[in-house]
Amino acid sequence: MSLGKSPFALGMKGLILALVLALVGGQKQDLEPVFHTGKTYLYGYESFILHGLPGKGLATAGVKLTCKLEISRVSQSDHLLQIRSPKLEEYNGFWPTDPFTPSPRLTKTIAACLTQAFKFEYTEGRVGNIFAPEDCPILCTNLVRGILNMMQITIKKSQNVYELQEAGIEGICQTRYVIQDDSKNSRATISKSKDLTDCQDKAVMDMGTAYLRPCPTCPLKVRNIKGTVMFTYKMKYDNSRTLMTSATSEQVYLISPFNEPNGVAVMEARQELSLVGIKRASASVPKARLQNQGSLRYHFSGEVLQMPIPLLRIKNPDLQISETLRQLGQKDEEEAAKEASVRFLEMVQLFRIVTLDRIESLWVQFASNPPYRPWFLSAICAAGATDTFRFLKQEIHDGKLNTWEAAMALPLAFHFVTPNKETLQVASTFLTCPQIQKAPMLRTLVHLGYGSMVNKYCEQSSLCPAELLQPLHDLATEATSKGDAKDMALALKAIGNAGQLASIKRILKFLPTFSPAAASLPSRIHTDAVLALRKIARKDPIKVREISLQVFMDNTLAPKVRMVACVVLFETKPALPTVTALASAVLTEPSLQVASFTYSHMKALAVSRVPQLYHLSAACNIAIKLLSPRFDRLSYRYSKVIHVGGYSSEYQAGAIWRVYLMNSPSTVFPSDVITKVRGYYANTATDIIEVALRSQSLTELIRKQNIPFAEYDTYKTLEELGKTLLGWKELPTEDPLVSTYIKVLGQEIAFVDIDKDVIQQTMTSIKRSSYWEQVVKKVVEEVQQGISGRWTLPAMVGDLRQVVPTVVGVPLELSLYSVALAQAAADVDIRISPPLSDNFRPSQLLESNIDVYADIKPRAYFHMIATMGINTQYFQSGLEFHAEFTANTTMKFDMRINMKEKNLKLETPPCHQEAELAAVRSEVYAVSRNMEEVDSEKRSHIVPQGEVPSIADQPFQPPEGSSGAESWKQRNIPSVISKGYQQGSEEAPHHSVGGRSYTQNICAKVESLGCSACLSLKSRNSASLRNTYLHKLVGELKAKIVLKPVHTDADIEKIQLEIQAGSKAASKIIDVASSGAKEEDKTSPFEDIKAKLKKILGIENVFKVSNKTLKRRIHRTHEAAATDPWAWPSAAQLSDSSFSSTASSADEKEPGNDDKKHEIQKSRKKRGSSSRSVSSASSKTCSSSGEDHSGDRHCSGDGEYSNQQASLPIYHVLFKPTDEQDPGREALNSSISSSSSSASDGGTSRAVSQPKFLGDNKPPVLAVILRALHRNEQPTGLQLVLYTDTQPTRLSMQGFVSSITGPSRWKLCADASLINSHKVLGSLKWGKDCQDYQIAARITTGQFAAYPATQMKLEWPRVPSIVKRTARWFYSFLPGAAYLLGYSQRQQHGPSHQATLVIALTSPRTCDVVLKLPELTIYDRAIRLPLPFPSSPNTPISTPPSPDQSILSQAAFSILDNLKARCSVFQNTITTFNGVEFNYSMPANCYHVLVQDCSPQLKFLVTMKRLKESADLTAINVRLASHEVDMYVSDGLIQLKVNGVQAPTDVPYTSNPGKSLSFIMVISSEKDGLSLKATDYGLDKLYYDGHRLEIQVAFWMAGKTCGICGKYDAEKEREYQTPSGYLAKDAMSFGQSWIIPEDPCAGACKLQRKFVKIEKPVAFEKVAAKCFSVEPVLRCAEGCSATRTVSVSVGFHCVPADSTFNLEGQIRLDQKSEDIVSTVSAHMACSCQQQSCPA
Repeated sequence: MSLGKSPFALGMKGLILALVLALVGGQKQDLEPVFHTGKTYLYGYESFILHGLPGKGLATAGVKLTCKLEISRVSQSDHLLQIRSPKLEEYNGFWPTDPFTPSPRLTKTIAACLTQAFKFEYTEGRVGNIFAPEDCPILCTNLVRGILNMMQITIKKSQNVYELQEAGIEGICQTRYVIQDDSKNSRATISKSKDLTDCQDKAVMDMGTAYLRPCPTCPLKVRNIKGTVMFTYKMKYDNSRTLMTSATSEQVYLISPFNEPNGVAVMEARQELSLVGIKRASASVPKARLQNQGSLRYHFSGEVLQMPIPLLRIKNPDLQISETLRQLGQKDEEEAAKEASVRFLEMVQLFRIVTLDRIESLWVQFASNPPYRPWFLSAICAAGATDTFRFLKQEIHDGKLNTWEAAMALPLAFHFVTPNKETLQVASTFLTCPQIQKAPMLRTLVHLGYGSMVNKYCEQSSLCPAELLQPLHDLATEATSKGDAKDMALALKAIGNAGQLASIKRILKFLPTFSPAAASLPSRIHTDAVLALRKIARKDPIKVREISLQVFMDNTLAPKVRMVACVVLFETKPALPTVTALASAVLTEPSLQVASFTYSHMKALAVSRVPQLYHLSAACNIAIKLLSPRFDRLSYRYSKVIHVGGYSSEYQAGAIWRVYLMNSPSTVFPSDVITKVRGYYANTATDIIEVALRSQSLTELIRKQNIPFAEYDTYKTLEELGKTLLGWKELPTEDPLVSTYIKVLGQEIAFVDIDKDVIQQTMTSIKRSSYWEQVVKKVVEEVQQGISGRWTLPAMVGDLRQVVPTVVGVPLELSLYSVALAQAAADVDIRISPPLSDNFRPSQLLESNIDVYADIKPRAYFHMIATMGINTQYFQSGLEFHAEFTANTTMKFDMRINMKEKNLKLETPPCHQEAELAAVRSEVYAVSRNMEEVDSEKRSHIVPQGEVPSIADQPFQPPEGSSGAESWKQRNIPSVISKGYQQGSEEAPHHSVGGRSYTQNICAKVESLGCSACLSLKSRNSASLRNTYLHKLVGELKAKIVLKPVHTDADIEKIQLEIQAGSKAASKIIDVASSGAKEEDKTSPFEDIKAKLKKILGIENVFKVSNKTLKRRIHRTHEAAATDPWAWPSAAQLSDSSFSSTASSADEKEPGNDDKKHEIQKSRKKRGSSSRSVSSASSKTCSSSGEDHSGDRHCSGDGEYSNQQASLPIYHVLFKPTDEQDPGREALNSSISSSSSSASDGGTSRAVSQPKFLGDNKPPVLAVILRALHRNEQPTGLQLVLYTDTQPTRLSMQGFVSSITGPSRWKLCADASLINSHKVLGSLKWGKDCQDYQIAARITTGQFAAYPATQMKLEWPRVPSIVKRTARWFYSFLPGAAYLLGYSQRQQHGPSHQATLVIALTSPRTCDVVLKLPELTIYDRAIRLPLPFPSSPNTPISTPPSPDQSILSQAAFSILDNLKARCSVFQNTITTFNGVEFNYSMPANCYHVLVQDCSPQLKFLVTMKRLKESADLTAINVRLASHEVDMYVSDGLIQLKVNGVQAPTDVPYTSNPGKSLSFIMVISSEKDGLSLKATDYGLDKLYYDGHRLEIQVAFWMAGKTCGICGKYDAEKEREYQTPSGYLAKDAMSFGQSWIIPEDPCAGACKLQRKFVKIEKPVAFEKVAAKCFSVEPVLRCAEGCSATRTVSVSVGFHCVPADSTFNLEGQIRLDQKSEDIVSTVSAHMACSCQQQSCPA
């Protein structure tokens, strides 16, 4: 049966067919270009790249490539590309006026590879693999990639606008498509653009940037390198194909070195591909074998070897290295320094391709020649290739490099070497090299360098091969097993340099927090372990944050370890929750050192404005608000972080400098200091340099005097005492140590640990006189042999490169190179007469004549090169910036030193020719080079030479017509480079478009010496186009300091400098004068000599003028101050009373005169206030009169003065000098108009009738004559004469500088006088007879309101105009600086030529400051001081100095003395060494440990008890060495017993146990009591008067004491420490814990400390329990009953009620947990009527 088709079935088929036809009709045409088989498509291709700055008139460099393309399809996906007629042209000139220059030889070289056939895969608009001939250079393959990249199209048929990540020559980047389909005409336009800063996988190569840390959270828009590329395609399609008729691309890179929107350098690349025709011809696959070269992604290869400069045509590298070395060895001339640096870079480049055997043969050829050896080694280190690295290792292994050469080479070699598997394998052999193992310094350098190499190799991956880290881990394991602390430190530092996650477990083994076995390791190893985590934090900050936080919270660790953990914790950039949790922990932190450091670190971070630290800074700002009330005013004794830095958001650059100061309990000043400088640039950060210095127990070692403490009775007594005090133990011994390390770019390159043995050997050698004699003798013998030679030290100190591809297929490279060169040539001959004897003593040198003949030529050169442009092995094109710094000099002299006569004479040749001392040069070029014409590079200054007319002045000229390729060039002028950014243009019509020029020469001539020094400045830049830093830098800059000869009437033979000290100084001056006056007799009597000296110096006119001025009295009228505070004074103002009248005009104004002036208030929170007290001295009257020339209002009574000034604003308070009579006031006045007066033998009178010349009574102490010796003329030059007059209470000094040429009356007179302990005067005058210009100063101590103060006054009646200009410039910045610093300001007129600074000490740690200037007063109150100063209200800040001690030494002694710790006991009030004050009532007749030495030396013990007869009287017992000293009161008199023998109190008692020992104990009467001093034992002073006891200990006892006076460790929160270390709950428990137990039957103290039990039922954790005290409580002995008790708080340990635990046999309950705190009764007094004692 046959089935027919039903109507329903036919209908369904028709419907489906209609739907299919409708769908096909509505689908978009396939727009991917298609190349059909059997056809060849002909295209014209043209591309160019230009580099320059936006704007016309600036030089540009570039290249252009034109060719014809033939594309044909050979299979389904395979296509052939044939390039015909390539032509390469170079551009170097000013766009667009200058044409491209053909390069036929380079074109021929490129065409040889470019015209070969290339195959590529192409499917649906995507380019697949590319195949090229095997011998095709990578450059040609990349050029093909640039061509094929234009054909890469990704079409989405359902969208016309879309974005995606598309692969291309630049990598996989974000791409945006816009399709415009003209279906009517069967044409389509496709536009796509790529953001080259937003790439998923970008093709980029970085070299030397491993130590730059990018900021992943910073916005992309602020990056200093921005790039984009735009493509436009024209498509024509029909039903069978889509044809690409044209394609264009334009790529732009903007490079802004200073992150300026308009300050950019531009790279612009353009391509055009246009269809020329289609021919029917089937292409055949080439017979040559093609190799797969990968995808479109750019391939880097030769760029690693080729530096941007210079371009080398490498033919015979061995011969080229030899020639270069010979040239470098001969380049000693100054002008060859730049050439030498370029040649050095050439040699570095050549060494990168030379094989190991050739390097060794070259070394054999040149190693023995000293001029070539340093060049060779430096180039080897900088090359960084595998063979050069292997060569260096081999030479060290064979011992061909000495230790110092190896130490110089290894850090550079490890820094510059390229880390790969081969170089890392070589580096591992360094670790096992026997020669390196024998030298500790080299071993350290190699391990640290190896760690750095591992870090660079593993930087790009999260996991690092375990075999790379294994040598470092093995070293750590071996060091731990041997207990070798030095190797532990080395391993940890090397692991820290590597910075890999796999090392965390190894590091944790050195931290007690995670490994209990590490608790026995030194604390410095714990510190190194924490620091080793810093670099690991960059890879896994969360993990390191957890570790460092746990270490920070571990209270059992040393404070310094926890502070370092704090540093590491903040480097992980914790979020707000972590920071606030840390702040909460700090609030309860028991160690104030740790708390202070953490708070200070938070404050430093809070002020940071660096983008990378924004979130951390905000979190720290919140945290410090919680902590500031408690920690903001901690003193210098606590650890701090100092932060100085700045960041410019506009330029995205900044730097910070931090100093971490870490104190320890045993030091008063920081024992550990870490300082680092970190730089920020374009959202990257790098640690530029970090230096640390750590010390431990140095003071104990330095002051060690070999006292046998352990042999004395005190040592044994303290040992026995320790057994009776529950839980007491001496402090652990700390070995002396000095440790330092240095990090560069975040990598530790060297460290040194100097341990106890080394320090002791050094100290022993220093103390031996024979050691010094041998050292001096050896040095003298070496010096007498002469010094002759030449030294050269070259080094490449910078090699930074970043290479990115361009759409054309050539690389764009940004690079920075720097080369440093230090050279010195010396020829020195030294002779000593008479010759030194065999039995040499250093004192013989004091009787010798030393002749030195020297010719020394040191030179330093630094060359920095920055480039932007194309860098290939065939050609280079781009911009080059060169900056050079040169410093050199020639020191040729003959010197003779007569030690016995105290005479030095030095002679040197005069200035015969111009000599450049220092120079800075910079210039920018547009450069084009190619390999075929290496010697004919094209170079153009980027700013044209000469003046270029402004574009506004040029007439309009219509463009000329052109055709062909030239017309295409005119149509496609680069838009960025030619037009620039119009919105940023700042062209000024009056400036040339080419550049702005600036030239200035400043010279200072000394005609008498025939020489002048000149500063020459010459600049020409493009700042007239745009006012940016880049445009200011672009151009030429030359600055140099030059010595030039000056024409004189007579030729100068030589310049002579003679210095004569001692008694013969006067004769030298007279001899100089007598050379031109032969009639004078050298044997004149003393009066003639004085007159002659005055005449020689020309100061007789000075003193004549002064005497006349003193007789005059000029009355001045008070005038308003001029608006210009540095204006010239009028004639009336230049009187001798200028100080007094100008001061009075300001200080005697009524307080309300300036109240209407505007006052600028503080911009920050006030720093607190100090308590003020008013003196209550007897009332006296105050007076002020116009005759008073002191400059201040004087009060004759302290009490009235304080009361009057206390209520005034600080800027109206008057300063009152300490010396009411103010002797020497006139001396200051006369010092302005004449020389300062000197004190007469009879003292200082109120009125000085005549200023005195010190030469009237004293001979000069020093004469210095600088003269030029002429052939037939008298010498010319200057002479300096110095006089001093030293008296017990006064010191005066005068200096005179004058010309030794007769007619000149120019002179300089300087005078300084220490009038007394309260006043210092000084003046400086110069000009004709010292009368033209004058400056005077005065420093006075006195009183400011109720506080001791110092006033400094400066007055300038006449000064030169340059000083005025400088001061006016400084004056303009002062208000703003004061505002930023938070000082208050007040605008008020004062003396127009006077400045006054008053510093008042309001407390030992705070001061008030008032600075009065002519038109401005700046002031502030309660400024914190870094160190405490001794002061008390209404007391002078200084005291009269003793005859044998200067005021400066007394001030320093007072400050140091105030820093020492003091403990005092008065009645029931006790003040500890840490300044904690508490009340404690001592039980009678019970000795308490007040203070004792708890160090292992156990040097002293001071105990105290309250006498039963009187609650106010006490008795003390002091044990020192073999002495036991008792001081007590009997019958109202102080009694003294030494070793049980009564000693008189009115005669000082001195004890010296032996002549061989330095220990001295001195007991003497002082005030109403006795004082004891034993400084060698740390007990500086003990004062006792029966009621009061004061103890002062030495600095080096910090942290080594214990007892009721505390530990002297600044830890106030832990002051109540019992002997066991337990922290008592209150002062009563603390004091009772230090009672010395006695036998209740034999001693008077009936109290004993016992553990107690809570008798009442206790429920602990909801269970019945019995609780026992963890610390013993004071109870009466058995058989005694308590007559007085006191409540104390005690911690208790609880156990279940049914436990068998009881108090019997329990000795150390303090080691149990403290479960509850309860109050119990402690016994204070006992009645022992029922006490049973053995008979």
